[in-house]
This record gives sequence, C-alpha cells and structure tokens, in this order.
Amino acid sequence: MKQRGRDSWRQRSAMLGVLVLLLFFRAASAQLRYSISEELKEGSFVGNIAKDLGIDLNVMKQRGFRIMSGSTESLFKVNENDGVLYANQKIDREQVCKESNVCLINLKTVLENPLEIHYVTVEITDLNDHSPTFPEKTKRLEISESSLPGAKYQLQNAHDPDGGTNSVQQYKISQNDHFRLEIKDRGRDGKTPILQLQKQLDREAKSRHKLVLTAIDGGTPPKSGTAEIFIDVLDVNDNMPVFTKDTYSAVVQENAPVGTTVIQLNATDLDEGSNGEVVYSFGSDVKDKIRELFDIDSVTGEITVKGHVDFEEQDSYDIDIQASDKGSIPFRTDKSVIIKIGDTNDNLPEIEVASLSSAVSEDSRSGTTVALISITDLDSGMNGKIISYVTEDSPFTLTPSMQDNMFAVVTKSQLDREQQSRYDITIIAKDAGEPALTSEKIISVFVSDTNDNSPKFSLSPYTFYINENNPPGASVFSVRASDRDEGDNALISYHILRNAGHENKEEGI
Repeated sequence: MKQRGRDSWRQRSAMLGVLVLLLFFRAASAQLRYSISEELKEGSFVGNIAKDLGIDLNVMKQRGFRIMSGSTESLFKVNENDGVLYANQKIDREQVCKESNVCLINLKTVLENPLEIHYVTVEITDLNDHSPTFPEKTKRLEISESSLPGAKYQLQNAHDPDGGTNSVQQYKISQNDHFRLEIKDRGRDGKTPILQLQKQLDREAKSRHKLVLTAIDGGTPPKSGTAEIFIDVLDVNDNMPVFTKDTYSAVVQENAPVGTTVIQLNATDLDEGSNGEVVYSFGSDVKDKIRELFDIDSVTGEITVKGHVDFEEQDSYDIDIQASDKGSIPFRTDKSVIIKIGDTNDNLPEIEVASLSSAVSEDSRSGTTVALISITDLDSGMNGKIISYVTEDSPFTLTPSMQDNMFAVVTKSQLDREQQSRYDITIIAKDAGEPALTSEKIISVFVSDTNDNSPKFSLSPYTFYINENNPPGASVFSVRASDRDEGDNALISYHILRNAGHENKEEGI
C-alpha cells in the first residue's frame, strides 16, 4: 500500500511539473500584433492586452504588469487598471523607422511572480503626411532655337520621406506647345523626370518659356510639390554634341592600378570652331563616391581609375556623363555609362573557431566532434569557392556540417594519451581562384586520461637473499612499479599476498 501511494504521488508530481512547464511555455511564447496609424495623438488606444491574452485584471494588478525597458518603451504605456495599451506620445513613422517600407515596433511585456513574458508587435502604418519637394524651387535651362525635336534634358528628382505608394509616383509638366515629360525609372534611385523637346523653338517668337514641374505621390488623396523651370532660348550655336554610340558599357577588374583606362567616350558636334569643340564631364548629379573612384579626361573622353575599386563593396556603377561644346552658350548632351567591376581573388579564406573542446577522452569513438570551424571567403564565383582539410599527420579530419560554411573537426581513429597527450591540428582553407589563396589555422586539442594501463613492476620476478638472524622490522628488500596513466589513475598501492594454509592473506607494505 505504501509503495502504491508513493507511485501515485510521483505521478501527480510529474503531471504537475509538466503542467507548469506547459503553462510557462504558453505564456512565454504568446505573441500579439496590433496595427496603428502614425501621428495618433498621445493616449490613443492601441489594443487590449489583458483581454487578448486572457489575463484577469486582478491578477494583472497583483503581478505588476509592465513593458520591459528598452529603446521603444517610451512610445507606449499599459494601463494596469484595464490592461489597455495606449500611445504614450505622438509617433512619427518617418522618424522611428526612417525609410523602411514596413515599420514594426516589438515590445516585451512582463508579469512578475511567476515570470511571464508576452511579445507584442505594433505596426505603424504610413500616413501620407509629407508632400514631395524639389531640391531647388526654380531651375534654369538654356536651349538653342536650333535644337531638334527629341532632345532630352534631365531634371532634378523630387523627394518624399513617406514610404511605399505614398512616395513620389509620377511627374507632370504644365501645358505647353514645345515640351513633353518622359520618366526614367532608376530602381532604387527613384524616378527621374526628363524634359523632351517636341517642337523646335523660335527665339524671335518667344525668347523665354516658363514651365511648372509637378511631382505627385500615390497617397489618398495624393499630395504634390512643384518647381518652376525657366527656359532661355538661345540664338547661334545650333548643334549639340552627339555621342557615337547609343550605349556605353565596360568592365574593369577590382584593384586596377590608378590611371587604368576603363572606356573612352566619343561625341561629335557639327558646328565649327568653339561651337563644335566638345568637352566631357561627369553629370551634375554624380555622387562624390564615383568621383573618388573614377576620373574623366575633359578633352579625350577617357574614363580612368582614380581610386581603389573594390568588387566586394559594389559590383557596378551607372554614371551620368555630359558632352558639352564650347559655344558662348554651350550645348550639353547626357549619356549613361555602365561600368561593371570584375572580381579578382583578393580575399584570403577566413577561418574562425566557433567552438573548441578543452579536452577529448582517449577512449572517444571515431567521429567525436572536438571543434566547430567557420570558413568564409568574401570573393565570389570560383574565387570564393573553398576547399578545406586537416593535415594528414593527425588522427583528426574535417567534415562539413548542415549549416553553410560550418565544419566539424572530428576524430578519425582511436586516441592514446600515453602515446601523445596533445595535438596541434593545422586546418587548411584554400580557394579556387587563380592564383589560389590559402589560409591556415592551428588549434590545440588535449587528450584526457582513462584508466587503461595496469601497474608494471620494474622487475619480474624479484630475486633476493636474506641473512639469517635478521631482527624483526628490518628492511629486507624494496620493489618499484609504475603506471603510464596520470592523476588518480596512476596512484599505486602495494600489498603482499601470502599463502597461510589454504587461505590467501593480503598485507599492505
């Protein structure tokens, strides 16, 4: 009966332990998600945490429900009386999440005694609370009366800090007889408005044109911003430079020496004298980073390497080039040049020890893991393909793990501490580039002892002589034994086994 009672008590205890564990796991993994619009007033309702989590309000008060401290703690607060999550201040999505498309704020809420953690995610949706703006409110262009229809003039982009469809989506130009607007989608750099001449200008009929460029976002209702474009119609110099190719592209290897020629552009102008003399330059919107890496010869149109070009930093560049004549009122033509960076094998494989056992037992089975190694190479293609191995003069080998770039150092044969107690393992990582680059890493593994050796006497058997009439307690002879193990496994005690009658008696010496 007593045993049956003990078994029942153990079962109840085990079930209670499992129940507590399940409750804790359920609480710790509970997660809620709310969505609110930016610019809500302070104190605005976000969600009822107590209701959604099924927490009794009395329990919430007793156990001190709160938001864990952190960088986003000040944005929200919880009312302990009703378990409602409120906005603690006015939230500006563009300030909190910058230009991210999705703005998520993760909160950790806590109940004390016992500890429970609940995760709350608040999504801040974008309001169309910003209008597009241009870097300059006015833009002045000079266009010759002899410019032919189809000539294009790149305008400045408008900027809108709102995200997604609330950012700039389209441009339009005021009604006129001479120009239309073309939009060039430059991907991550946004949309660029380009003014295209449709009808030839006549300076004698009208020497100045005023256009209004409007940028419109995709909000509901949409917001817009404008810039005024003043066009001065020029007389004389009635031909603009024309590039000899529609597209220009080139490949330059990374780490190319300064002065290396990348590509040479060529534009011609049908005018004579200074009006037909072409000079080359970077476009006005070309970033400083590009100007640090490349240079263009104003006379020859040759683009050369100016700084350190690194494939791992950026693999291509889209550069705006201008060809301009030297007329008193110069004409300019824009052209885009694509420069691709070729990868060279300029990065050594990197070997990093992620985990290393302090010691491995000498009776470990083959395949026992002693270290985890991460091996990476910043290069791409064959330059980044790595072959890795352990030098063959050790009982260890390298095997790939399920995770990319991770390898395990494992035993491949039986170890014997008495033969060798420490191994300095050399790990080799070699890429497949031309020429190949190699890295080495040495890790030290110590072999721990097991009691696998018996004590051995220095002689066997011992032969000795005893003089008669020795007094009791006199030393007769000494023996010595050794054990190849270490520590407690090598401590030796000595005993004499005597045959007294039919019984063996053991005495310590």
